[in-house]
Amino acid sequence: MIEITSTPIVLVIILGIAGVILPIISITQKRSISSNVYGVISLIVLISAIIFVIYQLAFTETLSFSEDVLTIDLIGDLFAISMLLVAIMTTVGSFDFIRKKSHSSVYFSLILLSTIGMILVAYSTDLVMLFVAWELMSIPTYILAGFLKKNPSSNESALKYFLFGALSSAIIIYGISIIYGITGSTNIAEVMSVFSTIDAEMLPLALLAVAMFIAGFGFKMGLVPFHMWLPDTYEGAPPTITALLAAGTKKAGFAAAIRIIIIGTIALNFDWTLALGTIAIMTMTIGNLAAIMQKNLTRMLAYSSIGHAGYILIGLATYPLSTIGLQGSLFHIINHAVMKCAAFIAVTGIIIAIKTTYVEKIKGLGIKMPITALGLTISLLALAGVPPLSGFWSKLMLFGAALDAGSTYSWIYWLAIAGVLNSALSLAYYGWIIRKMYFEGERTIRIKESKSIIAVMIFSIVFIVGVGVYPDPIIQFTEKIIFQLTMALS
Repeated sequence: MIEITSTPIVLVIILGIAGVILPIISITQKRSISSNVYGVISLIVLISAIIFVIYQLAFTETLSFSEDVLTIDLIGDLFAISMLLVAIMTTVGSFDFIRKKSHSSVYFSLILLSTIGMILVAYSTDLVMLFVAWELMSIPTYILAGFLKKNPSSNESALKYFLFGALSSAIIIYGISIIYGITGSTNIAEVMSVFSTIDAEMLPLALLAVAMFIAGFGFKMGLVPFHMWLPDTYEGAPPTITALLAAGTKKAGFAAAIRIIIIGTIALNFDWTLALGTIAIMTMTIGNLAAIMQKNLTRMLAYSSIGHAGYILIGLATYPLSTIGLQGSLFHIINHAVMKCAAFIAVTGIIIAIKTTYVEKIKGLGIKMPITALGLTISLLALAGVPPLSGFWSKLMLFGAALDAGSTYSWIYWLAIAGVLNSALSLAYYGWIIRKMYFEGERTIRIKESKSIIAVMIFSIVFIVGVGVYPDPIIQFTEKIIFQLTMALS
């Protein structure tokens, strides 16, 4: 039985209490309280949570598939750290954006509650628990996407996100029902045990269940062809919430995919490499081709996010042919969480200052808003995989894994080729943004930048450059996770 002092339970208690108390404080106070008070409380709670997870890393020794609904392992810890980082950056970046808007206590409360869902997804070892956590993560973000109620684009964003989210949830629950019908259990460890000795007559149903999970989680991950909702939702939602969606909930989708799709594939002894590899190539190519045609910065970054889902999927496609691939996926998940969140928080700063997200309107931003422009530039170059920034190393591992696995199936070499070509293609639109900020526009005066945005930019620059210069700690951490996963599945 999982203890009350275990990492996921403690995180639920810490974040849950704060998430419930914030609206109560707002209701019971006769005088209005500054939105920053709620933001600071949320920030303190989130920082306390991530410190606790990092502290507990020393006591997390094995990767296990527990009989309980939750487990404590390094994969869960890695995703929890990534999601808490995104929640912290989103919270800090929201200080000035949400200042003059009503219901700020609800806004920060929903961020905390959604973060609980993301974390529980990462630690779930039971399909029902996974689905409950999935909904706890999703429902607050449906509300947050439409938080700007008087903005028609925000309403449209929330509606599209809700409809496609409900569809993905229905597909996932259908997959769970099939698995329960076959195995009589929803515990992932028991499902794996039954799948490993499944009768040939039941194999098509088991494969259908895994396919349902690929489709259901594919919506949240933004995989092609399940990506239709993503650009419109990212454009219409508040930019800070777009950061949470792109860098946070997307990672929860990959956490669920690793728990179920990879493990289920190995248990079934069925080769999904071609299917996942095809989806990876389609996702990165369509995402980058669509991004290069956009004139709106938010939509461009949204399609870029789709492309990066394709890069991460390379690791899932090549596992277990090459363990470096899944290691690279985990590394890129951490990198992408910071890189993409930083980019969208920079967009938030641009909206606060000059009220636009069109690329043509950001000419001379390097002079107007030097720190915001620098943070955006560093994050874009890291997303493109330019050395010596953090994104370079995780992409190198992913493409190297495709080359390594190519010795088994020669067509896998195309995953590496597609990855390199798409990274080069992404430089076209990333470079276009950078050129507009630094090499176009007349000499102009500097605009006052949001202090909260500056704080996020400084952190992201230090992280991206620091990890790029010295990536060994994260590489060793992911290597330990893969070793434990391999031992647990052997």
